Parts: sequence; structure tokens; C-alpha cells
Amino acid sequence: QVQLVESGGGSVQAGGSLRLSCSAVGITYGINVMGWYRQAPGKQREVVATIRSDGSINYADSVKGRFTISRNNVMRMVYVAMNSLKPEDTGLYYCNLEDSRGRHWGKGTLVTVSS
Repeated sequence: QVQLVESGGGSVQAGGSLRLSCSAVGITYGINVMGWYRQAPGKQREVVATIRSDGSINYADSVKGRFTISRNNVMRMVYVAMNSLKPEDTGLYYCNLEDSRGRHWGKGTLVTVSS
């Protein structure tokens, strides 16, 4: 069973920056996609950014130009650098990994952006 361990959340003021990290611990089988999702209070979980094994990247429209996702395949880690943060970026950020056995989730790391 693979576990995803997130780190890097915290509280910042609007305009600030944070960098989230996620490490996959345990056995994985052919990682296809790694990415980040978030869930704001009272809202559904939504995709933030994903990066596939071929390097292709997708961003939510709301974070394009501000967030940058990257991945270390050897270390099985995924990162997201978040700049120009806005109060609406506040939420619980979850790491996601998809391999041949399915989708796996971390427990989340909290990001709070104050105005």
C-alpha cells in the first residue's frame, strides 16, 4: 500500500508564496499521474495541477501563471510552487497519485491565505 506524505502548508498573506511537497512511501506500480487537488471549506474537491509520466502538465484555470508543478520520478515526489497567493486559494491541499492499481490520496496539508 502506498502512502502519500504532504508537507509545506501554512498561513501566508495574500501575494505570498508557498511550496508544497509530496512523497510516495511504499510500493507503486507504474506511476501514471501525480498531482495536487484542493478542497475549500464548503466546496467540493477540485484539481489544482497534474503532471503525467510523459511530462505533460495541466493546471486549473484559476492557478495558471501562478502555480508551477514539478516532479521527481526517481524520488517519487511531486511539488507545487504557489506564488501570488489569493484568499480563494485557501483550502486543504491533497496529493494524488495514479498507478496501475488505482488512485491514492494523501491526508492533506492546510493552506490559509489571509487578505
